[in-house]
Amino acid sequence: MKTIIINGSPRKNWNTAMMLKEAQKGAESAGAETEYIDLFDLSFTGCRSCLACKRKDAERCRCFWKDDLSPVIDRIFASDALIIGSPIYLGDITSQVRGLIERLHFCALSYDDYANYFTGRVNAGIILTMNAPKAYYNLAYRKKAKEIAQAFRALNGSVDVYACCDTLQVKDYSRYNMAGFDESHKKEMREKQFPLDLEEAFRMGAKLSGGK
Repeated sequence: MKTIIINGSPRKNWNTAMMLKEAQKGAESAGAETEYIDLFDLSFTGCRSCLACKRKDAERCRCFWKDDLSPVIDRIFASDALIIGSPIYLGDITSQVRGLIERLHFCALSYDDYANYFTGRVNAGIILTMNAPKAYYNLAYRKKAKEIAQAFRALNGSVDVYACCDTLQVKDYSRYNMAGFDESHKKEMREKQFPLDLEEAFRMGAKLSGGK
């Protein structure tokens, strides 16, 4: 069992990364071999529309653009589970995660009949982190989360989404112009809710990697 964990946040040690590292522990507890990737360390763009993946003689489910992302796409298609995390910026996932989705989805899409070339099965988990409270996520972002999940259904496995809401953005709010946020509330959520979120991330990693 191979599980790939991808951090789609520019921050390597904050909310999204912490959730993903717990998911990695969960996957390893189920016996999976894991690989952790910081997406912002890679040099790549979204789909270049080179159409190399649509050539008649092309190997299917391969992105042929020569950059840091193409080998990651190969490893995703060869894995058993993928767990990807992204903060929500301006109501959406990061541009790097969007670029990954474009590349992953397009090279598996047939332009003959719009079928899916990929015949394997990769279970997918999506962790979204945001400073918005859960009520606002349900009101404004849940539809977007379903759209993101739909893109990963091309991997033919289960797709789980977990929203980690009302996160602590910085350790000391007094150093920033962030008066729109209640620091005491944020720190209370960090103390009481975030540990529960980490537990859910662990469970997601274990479940998607064949555990219970």
